[in-house]
Amino acid sequence: MPIKGMDHFTVLTADLNKTLEFYTALLDLTAGPRPAFADRGAWLYADNHPVLHVMADAKMPAETAGVLDHMAFRVTDLPATAARLKAAGIKFLLKRQVPTHTWQIFCHDPSGAKVELDFSPDEPPPAGVPDFKYPTTLEVAP
Repeated sequence: MPIKGMDHFTVLTADLNKTLEFYTALLDLTAGPRPAFADRGAWLYADNHPVLHVMADAKMPAETAGVLDHMAFRVTDLPATAARLKAAGIKFLLKRQVPTHTWQIFCHDPSGAKVELDFSPDEPPPAGVPDFKYPTTLEVAP
């Protein structure tokens, strides 16, 4: 039974509205159909596939990151994404992956889950950031 790919991640949240705003308004995921579960939550879609399940009524763990370090998404339009995050007041790290030069943004959602956004190495850098090669890491504060 070989694994063919990743289906979805599930995140827990104490604030469903803030979490949905982060993933929909900032990262362009789309809220879509979700089974009629007893708990509150949402399924968020990319390309008509539910890639992120959000659960609002589950007990939050003491260690919010748990054993899962982060989730990663392939994304386009690095300059616009960085501008959205800055405008929303979200601090992030901007890196270039070794040796592919893939641009990477690391930030946290409202519940503390670490999110990685991967962009083509051909994308231009965000406004005000010089094009750089690895292993430079820039902390970008709003």
